Amino acid sequence: QLNCLGSAAERAAYRRSLVVYLQSVEEDLDEDSRRRLHTNPLRVLDSKNPAMQPLIARAPRLLDALGEESLKHFEGVQAILKDAGRQYEINPRLVRGLDYYNLTVFEWVTDRLGAQGTVCAGGRYDGVLEQVGGKPAPACGWAMGIERLLALVSDSGERLCPDVYLVNQGERAARSAFRVAEALREAGFSVTQHCGGGSFKSQMKKADASGAPVAVIVGDEEAQAGEASIKALREERGQFRVPQERLADAISDLLFGTGEKE
Repeated sequence: QLNCLGSAAERAAYRRSLVVYLQSVEEDLDEDSRRRLHTNPLRVLDSKNPAMQPLIARAPRLLDALGEESLKHFEGVQAILKDAGRQYEINPRLVRGLDYYNLTVFEWVTDRLGAQGTVCAGGRYDGVLEQVGGKPAPACGWAMGIERLLALVSDSGERLCPDVYLVNQGERAARSAFRVAEALREAGFSVTQHCGGGSFKSQMKKADASGAPVAVIVGDEEAQAGEASIKALREERGQFRVPQERLADAISDLLFGTGEKE
């Protein structure tokens, strides 16, 4: 869902007209909306109370208060989404709770999580640096509900498997394994790193159960030599050792037949 909040001046003018409307129906507002009327009137539009929806539907629209420049910018954003094949809908009641938002705001929503349907939300906030004493600068950002994202993944029935399961045994190996895991993630691999001890056999069982196609093994001997062992888990191939600096290329060769992760 998309909306455009326009510039600070446009938003201030709209805020005045919205306040006039809300004051005219104040007796019909719920307690939360009456509070917002006096603190942040635009947030009244964000009310989830079903009883408030008819009143909100009759409120002035922010899009109708925007000037030519803001509307042109919003049309440009929509054109980019269309070119990218992304579905969206314009929600003229979509607002964000912070004053430094301007122009585009968005929410990624789903109907698979009931009332908690907003998975990700954000927008553009060019004024945020100015508010903390800096110079105005283009900026944007977003926040995501990790629990809601995980719920969506779980609901999809798809299993997310790492590219690599990292097995380590020994004190020196444990320290080395953290460096190896980070290097592989920086190379673009998803890595599950074993933590908490356990025998080599139990760790390899967990590696197999993870669904990862490759296990990387770092023992004290490999760590001392600056190496790591690679074992394919889904096909019959022998285990082999490589220098840690060549580990990402070796895994790519094993998985994709190329020295670069696709």
